[in-house]
Amino acid sequence: MYEILLLVSAIGAGFLGALLGLGGGIIVVPVLTLLYHVNIRYAIAASLISIVATSSGAAASYLKDSLTNLRLAVFLEIGTVSGAIVGFLISAYIKPQFLFLLFGVFLFFSALMMLRKREEHYSTQNHPWASRLKLDSAMPDGSGGWVDYKVEHVPLGLFAMFGAGILSALLGIGSGIFKVLAMDGAMKLPIKVSSATSNFMIGVTASASAGAYLLKGDVRPEIAAPVAVGIIIGSFIGAKVMMKMPAHRIRQIFVVVLSIVSIQMIIKGLK
Repeated sequence: MYEILLLVSAIGAGFLGALLGLGGGIIVVPVLTLLYHVNIRYAIAASLISIVATSSGAAASYLKDSLTNLRLAVFLEIGTVSGAIVGFLISAYIKPQFLFLLFGVFLFFSALMMLRKREEHYSTQNHPWASRLKLDSAMPDGSGGWVDYKVEHVPLGLFAMFGAGILSALLGIGSGIFKVLAMDGAMKLPIKVSSATSNFMIGVTASASAGAYLLKGDVRPEIAAPVAVGIIIGSFIGAKVMMKMPAHRIRQIFVVVLSIVSIQMIIKGLK
C-alpha cells in the first residue's frame, strides 16, 4: 500500500514538473518529506534516480531534433559534475534543517522565475573561448531552414554550472532552472537550445550525484523504484497536456503551488 501511494504521488509530481520543464524532482522531494515523512537524504537519492530516467528519454528526442548543443553541453559538464562531487562531499556535514531551508528558498526563487517573461534572442558575438572551442552552432527555424547563433560569457556560464551541480547533489534536483537561466541569460543562447541542452546535462549531473548516494547507501529501492516509475508516467502525461494548456495558466498554477510548498519547507527547516 505504501509503495502504491508513493507511485501515485510521483505520477502527480512528474505531471506537474513536466508542465514547465522543471522535472518531477522539484515536487517529489517536498511530497516525500512533508507528506510521507521520508528522511530527506533518502528522498533526494530517489529523486536523483528518477531524474536520470526522465532526462534520458527527453534528451534523445531533443538530439534528434538538432536542438541540443552537444559540444557546449560536454564542456559545461566540467562545471556541473565538479559541483555535484563537491555538493555530495559537503552534504554529509550539512544538517537536514538547513537542507529544508535551502530547498524552500530554491522553490521560492523558482516561483519568481516563473513570472519572468522570456524573450527569444540570438547572439551575434562569440566569446573568445567559444570561438576557440567551436561552441557556436545552428538550430532549425521550423520552416526547413537553419538559424546560426553565437555563445557569450563562457566563463560566467561555467561558474554558474558549478553552482548548479552543487545544488543538484544537495537537493536531489536537476537544477535545470539555473542551467537554463545561465545559458539563456548569461550566454545568450536561444531559449529552445538552452532548454534542450539543459535537459541533456541534467541527466549527466544527476548520474554523478546518484552514483555517490548509491555508494553511501542512501538509495532505498522501496522508495526509489515507485518514485522513478511514477515520475516517468507523470512526465509523459504532463508533456501531452502542456501542448493544450495555455502557457499563462500553467505559470499561474505553478507559482501558487511552488510558493505554498516553499513556505512549508522553510517552516519545517526553522522547526
